[in-house]
Amino acid sequence: MPKLTVARESWPIRGTFTISRGSRREVNVVVAEIRDLPHTGRGECVPYARYGESIVSVCAQIEGLAEPIAAGLTREGLQDALPAGAARNALDCALWDLEAKRAGKRVWELAGLRAAEPLTSAYTLSLGSPEAMHAGARAHADRPLLKLKLSGSGDLERVQAVRQGAPDAAIIADANEGWTAEDYIELAPALARLGVQMIEQPMPADNDAALGDMTRPVPICADEACHDRASLPRLKGRYDIVNIKLDKTGGLTEALALKAQAQASGFGVMVGCMLATSLSMAPAVLVAQGAAIVDLDGPLLLDGDRDHGLRYEGSRIYPPDAALWG
Repeated sequence: MPKLTVARESWPIRGTFTISRGSRREVNVVVAEIRDLPHTGRGECVPYARYGESIVSVCAQIEGLAEPIAAGLTREGLQDALPAGAARNALDCALWDLEAKRAGKRVWELAGLRAAEPLTSAYTLSLGSPEAMHAGARAHADRPLLKLKLSGSGDLERVQAVRQGAPDAAIIADANEGWTAEDYIELAPALARLGVQMIEQPMPADNDAALGDMTRPVPICADEACHDRASLPRLKGRYDIVNIKLDKTGGLTEALALKAQAQASGFGVMVGCMLATSLSMAPAVLVAQGAAIVDLDGPLLLDGDRDHGLRYEGSRIYPPDAALWG
């Protein structure tokens, strides 16, 4: 009989990580384990206050399904048992992992996908002064793709500083809902001239209608505005790309479905992550196969990682070992 356990963990960040909403020095994650001896499936999630989640609320959601899990709840049944979000993500990924271990196969085989291949990820520079971001850019100037956290005031100077520090790197920018429409009108053309290739979630997700009437010198990506397939209709005409994160979709099952529907609807696909360990990244590596933009650098920003963590060579990510997940 499958048995569910839930654990809370804290992982220190290397230094301080800052976005438009604030700063952090550690990451708090929730790990769901489903044991059906001799096999154990694991999934990790990151509760996010922006979406009304907390460690307490997500643990309660997961623990509330202990009896259905023991009774054999399937991934298909889980989609109806919980809404999209962190709790469902941890359980969905744990069920995929358990199914793979039972079958003696990799998750991509079970999902009918091609074998996962190495990917090139963006590397994120935390929001800071132009001087600090210039120093960060110089330190990582050999990486092919840098992602910059922005916030509005002073952003042009930040991007100019990064471009000076890393003249050959491709750049994408993430405002985390920190801009106004006026900010976008002023900054987008200037960022285009500096070679920025994408602007992620410039305006608040619940106040982004103006994007539909604006010219786009740089493609716009929906992050906070895109959660699952139900999000897509309202994004048409406002965004060019959608950022798929498993903590938003509620797991690998919906993430794969969202990817397929987004592409069929004409959106480009980015696959991103919350700050988390390799256990969170591993399922996203499958979704990121063939994506236009990959942003799965979470473990690189932490002070440590799990045993059997993903192998990173610079910005190159290799598929997960079965000992980690899947």
